[in-house]
Amino acid sequence: MPATPPPAADPSSPAEPPPARRSEATRAAILEAARERFAVDGYDRATIRAIARDARIDPSMVMRYYGSKEGLFTAAVSVDLRLPDVSALPRDTVGAALVRHFLSLWERNEVLTAVLRAGALSADGAERTRGIFHDQVLPVAQRVCPDPEQAPARAALIASQLLGMALTRYVLRIPPAVDLSEGEVVAWLGPTVQRYLTAPSP
Repeated sequence: MPATPPPAADPSSPAEPPPARRSEATRAAILEAARERFAVDGYDRATIRAIARDARIDPSMVMRYYGSKEGLFTAAVSVDLRLPDVSALPRDTVGAALVRHFLSLWERNEVLTAVLRAGALSADGAERTRGIFHDQVLPVAQRVCPDPEQAPARAALIASQLLGMALTRYVLRIPPAVDLSEGEVVAWLGPTVQRYLTAPSP
């Protein structure tokens, strides 16, 4: 007797996505949930169980893809600041350009909020924040400041202004800081960041 052929696929049923696509979707869901949870709770209080619940998956899947909470945090808050090419800017406009660029990032990038909260609340978060600024902001100071040996101190002063504004405006949401327009923030902070970059050492 000939074998019975398998039933024909129902053309009205949606096709099952291939495993690679399902894996990508799962990773994306985990990272999105992790960013939101790290942004709200900070590194120490965020848990794998809570992140898995937000992503609607089993906690074992989080561990399968990222190995540990630290591995997940590193993946979730991987940040390319995409800083402008300061060599293409007039030297006396770099401060304002940096402030404007960072405001644009903070307005549309929840990952940076997660980094800031985690940096304020945990040693791992602080280390991650230091790494981002060391690798991406320090080179800007080295290219612009008059004495390269002073670049680390100048980059730290720049970070104090940029992170301070981000903390008050986007995390603590202190009303006067929130109410400032982008132009007002640039007008206030731009000259200060410029001074840190190019003014003679006091």
